[in-house]
Amino acid sequence: MPDFVRVATRGPVLLVTLDRPAKRNAVNAEMTLALDAAFDRLDGDPALRVGVLAAEGPYFCAGTDLRTGAGPHTARGGMYGVIRRRRHKPLVAAVAGPALGGGFELVLVADLVVASRDAWFALPETTRGRVPAGGGLFRAPDRLPRNIAVELMLTAGRLEAERAHHLGLVNRLTEPNDVLAEALDLALATCGGAPEAVAELFTALHASSAADDAAGWAATHTARTTLLASDDRTEGNAAFVERRAPRWVPDDDVRKEVLG
Repeated sequence: MPDFVRVATRGPVLLVTLDRPAKRNAVNAEMTLALDAAFDRLDGDPALRVGVLAAEGPYFCAGTDLRTGAGPHTARGGMYGVIRRRRHKPLVAAVAGPALGGGFELVLVADLVVASRDAWFALPETTRGRVPAGGGLFRAPDRLPRNIAVELMLTAGRLEAERAHHLGLVNRLTEPNDVLAEALDLALATCGGAPEAVAELFTALHASSAADDAAGWAATHTARTTLLASDDRTEGNAAFVERRAPRWVPDDDVRKEVLG
């Protein structure tokens, strides 16, 4: 079986690298299980103080593999083995290239973000008759100005790394070849605090956001469940498989009439 997730240690840092570049690092079931195991290791090994999530190839991650699915949610991590995980150690995302859909939601899981100048972020789920199911529906408006996040979700637009840095989503902006080194540097900088103090900090952060997260997950579940049997989702999936633009209602003729 191909090894689509590489795991290595750099002193107190656990480096987790998505390694399925031929599929734009889209997450399948094998990757979900591997990510779950990697973050179990980060959680359980006292010698590890911080994680870095990186990716191989020109894409950070294109989200779920729509042909195969991402596999079942895991007991500790949920979607992708990490989306709903209650970590007690920091995680740094090292983003080079596009982070789309679930790939952007992986970035939103991280506590700190380093991005290269060629990185960009998007939540294009509505173009496939879906909504962001991995926390993006409520985490994006929390981490960005609400109107910017809503625009991304409504238009499937791109948020370029420089603007994301200006808006506060990205902690450090780098040249393309420097993103991993900068992420490792930032990860090591988090190791100056006492381990118990860091763990308690995360416990407090989880507690302070618990009610909002619960409401966000409930709203996401309702929206996702409603769409599961919808004609829009069926058309979105068909358009993806057939490599064509989806045909929604109102169609292009109505659009032309509205726009004149």
